[in-house]
Amino acid sequence: MDAVIFDLDGVLVDSELTWDAVRRAVVAAHGGTWRPEATRAQQGMSTPEWARYLVDTLGAQLTPDEIANTVIDEMASRYTAGPPVIDGAPEVVREIARRWPVAIASSSPPVLIHAFLTACDLTSLVPVAVSSEEVAAGKPAPDVYLRAAMLLEIPPERCAAVEDSTNGLRAAQAAGMTVYAAPNTHFPPEPEALAGATVLTNLTALPAALKAGR
Repeated sequence: MDAVIFDLDGVLVDSELTWDAVRRAVVAAHGGTWRPEATRAQQGMSTPEWARYLVDTLGAQLTPDEIANTVIDEMASRYTAGPPVIDGAPEVVREIARRWPVAIASSSPPVLIHAFLTACDLTSLVPVAVSSEEVAAGKPAPDVYLRAAMLLEIPPERCAAVEDSTNGLRAAQAAGMTVYAAPNTHFPPEPEALAGATVLTNLTALPAALKAGR
């Protein structure tokens, strides 16, 4: 293994509930109807994909661009005091960056990825940060992971990926990476998505698992 690529939401930032609450509120405020499957369906989608989903599937009475801007502006507002960083996450990234190149491959828009890196003083340690907005398709497609590996100049099969959600795990597996799962406690991944992944008790177990190659 020659590099480690992290997902952001649910792995480094405890933001999945916030994304869910904001999207639900925006859909309700603009005439849409939330569906039971909507939360899981959107995990891993790129911004254009989930914006179209809120409009076309849930019926929000805005254009996809309008609803994307509304949701992201509210998320950025909630990040003003700092993103909801998962305990120990910055320390884990720093420890791993001392040994391997590190990247982020996230479905969050660039403004929120960089808000996390800046707030945690990790910008210089994470030379590659890719949003699924910058590739053709969001997770579970492998595009964002493949793009991160390309920018690191390391073959995907020589990269480890750290994920928490069903669609994220599928994306990393489809990219051919060695996958470590830190399951999301709010929205646990489906058991079949964990097949073939090394399942961690929590993120702080990652450095030891990487060093042991398990």
